[in-house]
Amino acid sequence: MTWLALTLTGFVLGMLLQFRVRHPLTNPTLIATLIVAAALLLSRTPYTQYETDVKPLSAFLTPAIVALSVPLYRLRALLAQQWQALVIGGLTGTLLGVGTDLLLPYLLNLDEVSRKSLLTAPATSPVALQLADITHAPPALAATLAVLSGLIGALLLPPFLILLRVRHPLARGIAIGSVAHGVGTAQARQEGELTGAASSIGMGLAALTVTLVVALLAG
Repeated sequence: MTWLALTLTGFVLGMLLQFRVRHPLTNPTLIATLIVAAALLLSRTPYTQYETDVKPLSAFLTPAIVALSVPLYRLRALLAQQWQALVIGGLTGTLLGVGTDLLLPYLLNLDEVSRKSLLTAPATSPVALQLADITHAPPALAATLAVLSGLIGALLLPPFLILLRVRHPLARGIAIGSVAHGVGTAQARQEGELTGAASSIGMGLAALTVTLVVALLAG
């Protein structure tokens, strides 16, 4: 129960900090990740042990992702009017991410395991875990890279969109969801229900696109 309690405590601390300091670096997932990672390194605890201890919490990961579709239902009429822009934006963002993750390992001369694990990074972590059986990547590494991809996207993309003067809720949402998936969508919901709904669409399109790419490459 120690690691389970530490993970929950780290996330709650992150939420309290985010409530007081409105800044991308106060993302609760990032705060909890840093706290847990530091504790694992200091205690020299294997990740496999941590993964086993927090399984009750991990079981809620997939339902939490599905729950992000609730805004889609509430705003279905409005989203249906803008479906073309949402689909084009979501697919473009995801394909750029997949292309980058395919090219980057070769530029950095990474090994085959890293290449396979990075292939599913643009998808949300539950999808990356399922696709690891097809890509023959270590499931833990594939899920970790997916989470890190989401964290980096959630940290950098919102201020970058402001810099580009992208302020429309649908445009911001689809961009965040297609790049930062679950972590980014949770943050996008703080900007408004419309932004969160568009982000959910982007995350779903990203999962579908990555799955199709993996299927084509595997085939």
